[in-house]
Amino acid sequence: MESKVVSGKATPRGKFPHVKIAGDFIFVSGTSSRRPDNSFEGVEVDEYGTTRLDIRKQTKAVIENIRDILQSVGADLNDIVDVSSYLVNMNDFGGYNEVYGAYFDFDGPTRTTVAVHQLPHPHLLIEIKVTAYKPKTK
Repeated sequence: MESKVVSGKATPRGKFPHVKIAGDFIFVSGTSSRRPDNSFEGVEVDEYGTTRLDIRKQTKAVIENIRDILQSVGADLNDIVDVSSYLVNMNDFGGYNEVYGAYFDFDGPTRTTVAVHQLPHPHLLIEIKVTAYKPKTK
C-alpha cells in the first residue's frame, strides 16, 4: 500500500495522507476548498469582518482539489466509484448539486450526502472524500 501527501496542495491538518492506494483502489481523504496558503476558495471577508461563503465556489474547488490529488497518482475524476459529501447546511444542497452535476452524471460514481454539525474550520461549507478504482496495467 502506498500513502502520499501531495506537494502543492494544502498540508493535511493531522497525521493522514491526501491519498492511499490499496491494490486497484484509491482512497482520497476528506478534501476541502483550502488552498496551499491556508486560505479558502469561496470565502470573502470585507473590511468590517462580514463573511460571505459561496457553496458553488467551494464545491468546484473541492472537486478540482480531488482531481489534482487523483492525477498525482495517475487517476482522474472518471475513475471515482464512490463519493461521500459532508455539508454543514442542507440549504446549500442546491448549489452543491448544481456544481457536482457539471462534473458527474448518472453514469458516474455513487454518492452519499449528509449534513454535519461542523467541519474543521468555520469557513468550510463542504468536505468530500472519494474512492476511485484504477486497475494497474501489467
